[in-house]
Parts: sequence; structure tokens; C-alpha cells
Amino acid sequence: MIVRVSEARVRPERFQEFHDMIVTAVREFPERHQGLLDHEVLVAPPHSLLYVSRWRAEEDLVAYAGEGWRDQPVVLPGEDEYLLAPLRVRHFTLAPLN
Repeated sequence: MIVRVSEARVRPERFQEFHDMIVTAVREFPERHQGLLDHEVLVAPPHSLLYVSRWRAEEDLVAYAGEGWRDQPVVLPGEDEYLLAPLRVRHFTLAPLN
């Protein structure tokens, strides 16, 4: 499993509007993107929002985000107007606890 974290630094005065746009946009992602196991939106107002998604395998992420999935975020149309800085994307895998 690969955990993908997209971090948005949002203009505080547009935070709620951006949040609503993201939640609406990703609501149907599990039905549209094979291999997306789970996802959530995490917020830390006034300017931080994370979209966390859990993917079954690398090929599922390639299908969703393209060949540059490791360092290129998926940007929705019009998203840039809400942001203080470009999206940041990171990936994690589970580490054994023993």
C-alpha cells in the first residue's frame, strides 16, 4: 500500500470555499479510480489542507496521477487561485513495527 499526501497552503480568506471544492471533487474518486483503497481530507485552518489517499499499488497511482506521480501533484482546474504556494505531494509506505 502507498499513502499519498497532497498538502495545500490555502489563502485564509478562501479556505472554506477551497475545502468545499476539494470535498466535492474527490467524493466520487473511489468509484472512478481503481486501486484507491481509502481517502480523506484533513484540515488545519486557516491555511492548511491535506488530501490523504491510500493506494493498492504503484500502477494504480500511475493510472491516477501519471508517470510523474512521485513528485507531480494532481491539480484540479482553477485550484491555483486558492493557493499560497504550489501543492506539495509526498508518499509513504508502511514500516514494520518489529
